Amino acid sequence: MTIPTVDLRAWRAGGPQARHRIAATVDEGLRTAGFLLVTGHGVPAGARATIREEARAFFRLPPAAKEAYAARVGGRGWLGPGAEANSYAEGTASPPDLKESLSFAAEEPTGDPAVDAEWFAPNVWPAEAPGLRAPVETYLARMRALCDELLELLAAALGEPKDFFTRHTAHPTWGFNVNWYPGRDTLGEPEPGQFRIGAHTDFGTVTVLDRQAGRGGLQVFTDEDGWRDAPWDPEAFTVNIGDLMARWSAGRWRAGRHRVLPPPADAPAEELMSLVYFYECDPGTDVRGTDSHTYLRAQLDAIASG
Repeated sequence: MTIPTVDLRAWRAGGPQARHRIAATVDEGLRTAGFLLVTGHGVPAGARATIREEARAFFRLPPAAKEAYAARVGGRGWLGPGAEANSYAEGTASPPDLKESLSFAAEEPTGDPAVDAEWFAPNVWPAEAPGLRAPVETYLARMRALCDELLELLAAALGEPKDFFTRHTAHPTWGFNVNWYPGRDTLGEPEPGQFRIGAHTDFGTVTVLDRQAGRGGLQVFTDEDGWRDAPWDPEAFTVNIGDLMARWSAGRWRAGRHRVLPPPADAPAEELMSLVYFYECDPGTDVRGTDSHTYLRAQLDAIASG
């Protein structure tokens, strides 16, 4: 599968010719699959492991304890079993996704009451996981800086000025999900056609995924290969673009279509956890005739299954 690896250290240190080659590699990857593997990002593995450890303690709580933090899709808090069916965004009926999530989002107010009420509400931090907030907030700060760097690289890949995208991220929205995928020993037998996450494309600009290897893991779709297991590198983030970025490229790039397989029958205790950062743009950004956040809200509402 044509998902290239991009080393950000080489991008930062490279001269014009090297940077041109890297930009061309990015362009090719986003034209074919909409995915990249990104190394040289500088985010330590220990920081990600700490988030997983603290979040796992929350996910292992009894349902009644977690219910106190229940949120709607696109909100802040706990998304319980059955809350989402991502395939709904494609208009495909399916059973709900086999996951739970802790969901966080942008919260620094803009000063516009209507915008702040919809997109910049305070985050919710479970009292039962007191060690979660500090590593998550550190991670989120790193993700925002990384995504602005990625947007500058994407601008170069399109032959546009450095700030072609980042001029629209002065006060962006973002979402961060810690997705827990329990095994069959917890869930029981999946329904026919049920996935950990159903087939979909992401909705916005750039998604940065830190994932674990597993039998019931990420698959990516391309016209050439159909569904294939996504390549995995423990040192790399998996990065994909969403619908708005594909539109921003005037259709040159494709939003990365993907799914997460159901828990495997031959490894019933397999449990995975992914850290998923969705980076967007400023509310009200016009993306080639589409209001960015009108579109985002419609898609978030579309995948709510509860």
